Amino acid sequence: MSATTAGFVLPPRDEPARRARLARRRAGAITGWVLCAIAFGLLGIAMGWILLMVLIRGVSALTPTVFTEVTQGTGGGLLNAIEGTVVIGVGSMLLAVPFGVAAGLYTAQFSHTVFARVIRFLADVLVGVPSIVLGYFGYVTMVEYLGWNFSLAAACITIAILCLPYICRTTELALGQVPAAMQEAAYALGAGEARVAWRISLPMAMPGILTGILLAFAISIGETAPLLYTAGWSSYLWTGQLIHSPVGYLTYAIWAFINEPFAAANALAYAAAFLVTFLVLLISVGARLVLLRRQGGAR
Repeated sequence: MSATTAGFVLPPRDEPARRARLARRRAGAITGWVLCAIAFGLLGIAMGWILLMVLIRGVSALTPTVFTEVTQGTGGGLLNAIEGTVVIGVGSMLLAVPFGVAAGLYTAQFSHTVFARVIRFLADVLVGVPSIVLGYFGYVTMVEYLGWNFSLAAACITIAILCLPYICRTTELALGQVPAAMQEAAYALGAGEARVAWRISLPMAMPGILTGILLAFAISIGETAPLLYTAGWSSYLWTGQLIHSPVGYLTYAIWAFINEPFAAANALAYAAAFLVTFLVLLISVGARLVLLRRQGGAR
């Protein structure tokens, strides 16, 4: 190759230094990949061990009594806890979904407004707040100040606040993936903001929104700390009252019975752990299938 190009003299190349830099970069990249593989392997081993232990001990503890009887002291079944978990999860979603989807829709449609930035900031703050802090907030405001005592209403509102930012942000992301050409075509035909949002944006983003709702529902099922302060615990089936009536739930059975010195209590804890794990995995797989179906439809 010529030492000159268009009259300019090219500086001589320092080939050994360049090779040394490339070698250092390659060594750093290899080291990073090895460390990531080790971390992933350790995490996979730990998760696999936990799931295997829950599977083996949980399946062996599953008996017809678990599904047909309520908890009696440190024995009996988990019918009250199963019912309470489902009721709390559904109730919290009934509260969180309308507000979360509405907030996500607003931040997506009016992303540059001050109010949209405030909503995003509050959602990010809520995501970082420990769940036990929200539980204590629910205890102080609803259980003590409002005098609801341990109740379904206090539990559902607290879990709804916990799940709200996840639904809001996933809704905003799903709406952000709607093709702008579809919205512009609707505007060109004379449709207003509300009509475009309800007839174009929301239907096209529904799979992504549903994925966020399912993941939020999985989070509500696996929570313990907020419910300790708001739902309390009950060995009976839900009475149908929203306040002044504590509710049982599966995560309490895990937390309370795993350290009991009785085999029956430990069996209930492992059965509850298996049911919670199975439900969360089932919902997560369902959310993943919805997302894959959406991606397949987009192609």
